[in-house]
Order: sequence, then structure tokens, then C-alpha cells
Amino acid sequence: MNATDLCTLSATELLRCYRSGQASPVEATQAVLARIERLNPQLNAFCWVDAESALAAARASEARWQAGAPCGDLDGVPVSIKDLILTRGWPTRRGSRTIGTEGPWDVDAPATARLREAGAVLLGKTTTPEFGCKGETNSPLTGLTRNPWNLACTPGGSSGGTAAAVAAGLGPLSVGTDGAGSVRIPAAFCGNVGLKPSFGRVPAYPLSPFGSVAHLGPHAMSVADAALMLGVISRPDPRDWTALPHDPRDWRIGLDDGVRGLRIAYSPTLGYAKNVHPEVAAAVDHAVGELQALGAHVEAVDPGFEDPLEISTGLWFLGALTVWSGLTPEQQALADPDFRAEAELGMRLSALQVQQLLLRRGALGSQLRQFMQHWDLIATPAVAVPAFEARPAGHTPMSPQAMLGWTPFSYPFNLSQQPAITVPCGLTRAGLPIGLQLVGPMFGDAVVLRAARAYETAHPVPRPVLAGA
Repeated sequence: MNATDLCTLSATELLRCYRSGQASPVEATQAVLARIERLNPQLNAFCWVDAESALAAARASEARWQAGAPCGDLDGVPVSIKDLILTRGWPTRRGSRTIGTEGPWDVDAPATARLREAGAVLLGKTTTPEFGCKGETNSPLTGLTRNPWNLACTPGGSSGGTAAAVAAGLGPLSVGTDGAGSVRIPAAFCGNVGLKPSFGRVPAYPLSPFGSVAHLGPHAMSVADAALMLGVISRPDPRDWTALPHDPRDWRIGLDDGVRGLRIAYSPTLGYAKNVHPEVAAAVDHAVGELQALGAHVEAVDPGFEDPLEISTGLWFLGALTVWSGLTPEQQALADPDFRAEAELGMRLSALQVQQLLLRRGALGSQLRQFMQHWDLIATPAVAVPAFEARPAGHTPMSPQAMLGWTPFSYPFNLSQQPAITVPCGLTRAGLPIGLQLVGPMFGDAVVLRAARAYETAHPVPRPVLAGA
């Protein structure tokens, strides 16, 4: 099997090859590292690559496979880690010039620790905007990250490096974070699968300064891979006191049960999104029709809440202020102008206003819990627009609308903490991916994966073609 083939295989397919002897972890890792060396200068998806430790891990994995004793569910699979997530031995700079490389870097976050225990080959860290502060991946530290489908376009954010890496074949799996859409936006823009599990499903440490909207989840090129990875990174860790009780299920079981009989509320605008790109609207409408043809019961219905943009951005700006307040004046001088602007907006909030935002969030969460008593899933576009131009930090004055107005379908479900997944459902005439979002009831991660898998089976995920690949 040649190197290009190895880089296009899913994690599930790689594990099958290791089991049969068709390929080895060392061969797969060498192929991916060579591809990173060729393509990362164009994409800027990785801000840190450790080829030496990756190859050492691959050799150890290969020895285990040869002995017939793989150590875990991802033994030998190349995986990358978003640079917001602590990784022992590597700097976690969070996309910020305010954080140096000196460390000590002696702690793994829960997701990183679980991946190591499962035998994954850790490749390096993927790019993020400063402190994950926006839906585009640019920062004064790492510059612009670009979309593999069109290098002039953004991959989205804040898990933009993660999505670009997976879409481009720079490792089949990566860990992202999602506080207002940061897994699902780049998955939609880059044409891959992005899962935001129920809040607390994947333990976190340290907890995000942006609070209980912040989820961790997998990026993959298949729903089966996302389910496989969820089973690993959702294993318990006592450091996260907000985590859900561990569910030991294998999330791949029942994945192919289809959607027959599922009740899907199709909400093409959520009742308030006024500027959905016509090609996005048409592709999502067709995708929902496909789910209906597969046996789902689909009705056009809105959940009935007003745009919670003010709630989401208000709480977000408060989180930015929290981080900003911990920086020295010298560090503040190095910060991304967008992050500074968010913190300044956070300064305008009074304690009473914050409490009012929290109460409004609670009312939204309650309304959605009640709505989901009647529906198994909500279907929407993932993002209202296709990927747009890759722009430098500070390009636009910061406001709630500038920050999230173009992604009105993502942030409500961070506020409500529900599981949501993005799967590709077509391309624009310009050749840019379009994403379908499926949202489940709280704790309904399995039904979200199952429905996404049914759609994916009918419409396999395409790959971008990159010059020099």
C-alpha cells in the first residue's frame, strides 16, 4: 500500500490494515509525516510537529501488533491535538504570543491522556486563534491557517488547524474544542465530520475560562471514526468535576441502525437566521429530504426561541475578560486585537447583566429540553455561509454580529449543552463544502451519531485535492 493510500484511510480502515498485516503503524506514521512536511507550508494546520516522538510511538505500536497485543482502541493511529489542550512534553501556547515555550509542560489533559493510553500516535499540535477566541483561525503567533479546498479561504475556527489537517489527510483524527461552534464550523468549512458531544461527555482539565459552553470533541473523515474516538476520549478523569458519569458503551454499536422512525424537526432558519446562503439552504434541504427517504419522519418546525446571540457573545466576552485580567501589561501588549476587543466588551457587563444572561440561558435550555420531548433530532444547516476569505487578525471591528452572526446555527446548542454533529452534504458551485447539522436531546449522543452515519452511508464524504499531495 503506497503512502498516498495510507493517508486517505480512516482510523477504522488503518486498524483493519494493522490487524491483517497489510500496513503497519510505522508505515502509516511515516506517510502522514511526509505529507505534513509537503502540505503544512501551504495550510499552516500544525504549529508543532514532533516526528521523533511520533515515530517512536509508532514503532512501539508496531511491536504490539506483531505480538498480537494492541494496547487500545486506537493503537498506532496518527492523531493530532488542538493547541488549547495540554500535551505532556509539548508547549501549549493557545495560539498566543503571551505564552512562551519554556514550560514546564508535564501534564496531559484528560483527552490527551486517554489517547496515549489507547495507543494513539500523537503527531503534534494544530493551530488555533488566540485562546480559541473566534470562528476563524488566525493569530499574531501563527498567522493564517488555510482551507484545503481553497487556500484563499479560511478553514473556520477555532479548531481550524484540526479540521484542515484531517481534511487534507494529515492524520485521520484530531481533537477539537467547541464553545460556540468551534468544532462544527471548521468541519463544515473543510468538509469533514465534527462532533460536539453532550456537555461533560468528554472530561476537560483545566476547565475552560469560557465556562460550561465549552465542549471537546472529535474531528474525523467518517462518523464511524468519530464514534470510535468518542469512546476513547470520553473515558473518566477525576480532574473534571463537571463531567457526566462515565457511559462505558461502545458508541459504534447501533451506528448502522438507520433513521427509520426517527422524528426530525427540520428548521432551516431556527426562526431567525435571515441570511442563509442560497446554495447552503438548497443543499441542506436536499439532505433532509434524503433522511426522509431513508425512513425518518421529517416536519418543518422551528424550536420557537429568539436568536440567543446576545447571550452567547455576552458570556463569551466575560470569559475573554477573565483571561485578559490574568495577563500582565506586557502580555496584553502582545495580544491579538480581536481578543483585546472581546475583553473590552466584557468590561462593559455589570454583575446584574451577567446574572440576567445566565437566567436567559437557563430559560433557553429549559425550552429546548421540553421541545426535545417531541423530537429525536433537529436538522439545520451547520453554518449559514460557505467558507469565506482567510483574513488576518483584527480585520473587522469586533461586535456580536461580526463574531458569530454568520454562524447562527451553532451557538444555541452550546448554551443548551446538547450534542450536535456536522456532516458534509454537498459542495457549492465554487467547490466549497456545505455542512448539515444534526442536534440531539441532551445525552442523546448515540442517536446523533446514528443519524449522521445513515446520511453518510448514502453520501460518502469527499476529499479535497491539493497541489503537491
